[in-house]
Amino acid sequence: MEINDLTPAEQRVWRAFATGTDVDLGDPDTENGPEPSLRASVLRALLLNGPREPGEIAALKLVGAHITGVLDLRNATVDSVVRLLRCRFDSVPRLSGAQLNYLNLSGSELPGLAAPRARFEGSVRLTGCRISGPVHLAGAQIAGALFVDRADITTDDPAQPVLQLNQISVEDDLCARGLRTRGLIRLDGASVAGSIDLEEAELGNPGGHVLDAESLGVGANLLGRRLRAHGRIDLRGARIPGRLDLLYATLQAPGDTALRASSCTIGEMLLRGGPPVQGRLNLRRAVINQLHLEPEMLPTQVRLLDLTYTFLTPHEPAERRLPMLERDDGAFDPHAYEQLTAAYRNTGDDRAARLVQLAKLRRHRGTLPWYGRLWGRLQDAAVGYGFRPLRAAVWLLSLLAAGSVAFALEHPRALKAAEAPEFNPVFYTLDLLLPVISFGQESAFAPSGWHQSLSYVLILTGWILATTVVAGVTRTVSRQ
Repeated sequence: MEINDLTPAEQRVWRAFATGTDVDLGDPDTENGPEPSLRASVLRALLLNGPREPGEIAALKLVGAHITGVLDLRNATVDSVVRLLRCRFDSVPRLSGAQLNYLNLSGSELPGLAAPRARFEGSVRLTGCRISGPVHLAGAQIAGALFVDRADITTDDPAQPVLQLNQISVEDDLCARGLRTRGLIRLDGASVAGSIDLEEAELGNPGGHVLDAESLGVGANLLGRRLRAHGRIDLRGARIPGRLDLLYATLQAPGDTALRASSCTIGEMLLRGGPPVQGRLNLRRAVINQLHLEPEMLPTQVRLLDLTYTFLTPHEPAERRLPMLERDDGAFDPHAYEQLTAAYRNTGDDRAARLVQLAKLRRHRGTLPWYGRLWGRLQDAAVGYGFRPLRAAVWLLSLLAAGSVAFALEHPRALKAAEAPEFNPVFYTLDLLLPVISFGQESAFAPSGWHQSLSYVLILTGWILATTVVAGVTRTVSRQ
């Protein structure tokens, strides 16, 4: 391309390229006026075969231009820095399979960006861009960071992902703070060596996914503080060794799953300070070292099957934690109760741990046949399944008092008057109540009438009480 074939604005850019000089075409005081047009074909020729000067680093540094036509760099190798700030593109730049040094489109307006499988030796900046079509970076390799902070990305086709980052590899951070999207963000299979920052982002796709990040690999943290998500977030199988920070986040997907973090491995998960989650919360089979979970944020459906965690904060009474274990579609999961028990024991709260175990046994009772439920109710009423041993003493003293009064008012007949010991109503009642201890009273006297019925009740009650005490104590000792 000859320089004589270029417009004045294009000639200015062409001459500045060799030395990497900045060209601001958006300055209304320049001779070309605001936002002059530049042909995309000229920029392509410049990047592939532009002039070079010895001792200088060639670079395309352009501000405030209107770029017409298609910037087509598919499968091209560009070793120069490309910085196109606050520019307006008529067509979608095509960079698929390209190899670029550095790309900065901050503040620009684009109808989309197509750069699948592209390779970038430095960072990619889309900060503050307004993009009215899909951004396609699937399979791209970025040696630096990816910046989409404060960008506004939408698409007219709801079936098209608005931000396609599946299988992308980023060797630094993915900064998306303040990002606004209307559609699906795909991050499934992506690898980010640093952190993903979605703080104060606003992601909207009502009735569908806002973030699909299955099998995502993050080197540090996934930050979503004050995130507003109106649609489903799917993190199934993600690996986040640092924090999954959802403090003050708003998660809304009515009638669907608002957050799915099943089968994830997470160092620390924070879900606190925001409004109640609208939709299901799915943490099944996840492994979380420290779980910061505020009861007020929990939705009506929480799926916790095989969830494993070491610490649970903030410290709350067992009465406030137990309802979340009853929201897993009505299914009984003993593992969830064991995890909550272990969390309380790690903090030294044995009383709360016992309450959780008692709640587990009561919940398990509902899964048994009628005779199992009946026996369970007897154990619960007698000694609280072994976790409330004082109940046994109360029952024993109550029955002892009732029997002693009844037999003191009317003594039973002695079987052998000459050999019988002096009748003692208290020890006679104890003989009936305690199946393994004998004071010589029961075998020496024979009650009749309603006293005989009372003695049968005391004997039966004593056996039931003794059996439930032994079963409860055995269960408690074995659990220790």
